[in-house]
Amino acid sequence: MIANSGDDDAGHVGERLQQRGFELEIFHRDGAGEIDLVGVDLLVMLGSDWSVYWEKIANHVDRESALVRAAAHSDTPVLGICYGGQLMSHALGGSVERANRGELGWYDIETEDPELAPPGPWFEYHIDKFTPPIGAEVLASTEAGPQAYRLGRMLALQFHPEVSPAIIHRWGKDAAVDADAYGVDLEVIYRQSEQLSEQNRQRCYALVDAFLDRVAFV
Repeated sequence: MIANSGDDDAGHVGERLQQRGFELEIFHRDGAGEIDLVGVDLLVMLGSDWSVYWEKIANHVDRESALVRAAAHSDTPVLGICYGGQLMSHALGGSVERANRGELGWYDIETEDPELAPPGPWFEYHIDKFTPPIGAEVLASTEAGPQAYRLGRMLALQFHPEVSPAIIHRWGKDAAVDADAYGVDLEVIYRQSEQLSEQNRQRCYALVDAFLDRVAFV
């Protein structure tokens, strides 16, 4: 798994992968050294508060993009979540830009594939949007932009299936400015997160199962 240091909790996605027999190894995208695919059966790229077009992180973006292209070349399955999905687009010929409207909170999505991209509600926290690479199959969207696409053995998601209430509370500590900008109440989001916790866990497990059985290993 690829994640930022200090924000590398794979939540329900990690839980389900372990239940399905995978061993998890975390690599930090903001760390030093090379990251390769030796011994990797499946690559998962978690979210980040970064934007792929920031010049100050260009070296990290280039390194992770090279990893995604290597995965595509070797036909290694990839699951990209939020920033991870954006990085996939950036690396494979799509694009990433500031969205006309950010999303923070729980949202339903319009889906063309209810198994791979169930309608939700899903937790969203992003200010950017991706345009999928040529050849990708768009599976879901909201008014803000595409929410899921498949490309070969890769699945990119804009939403966060992995979140638990604890993860959302942790993110909320730094989200006050964005909450004000989006006109949302963090306390309401926290209550919704508790109410939806078990449903979200089961939805996430089902999504991971569909990804493994229909996309990654078919």
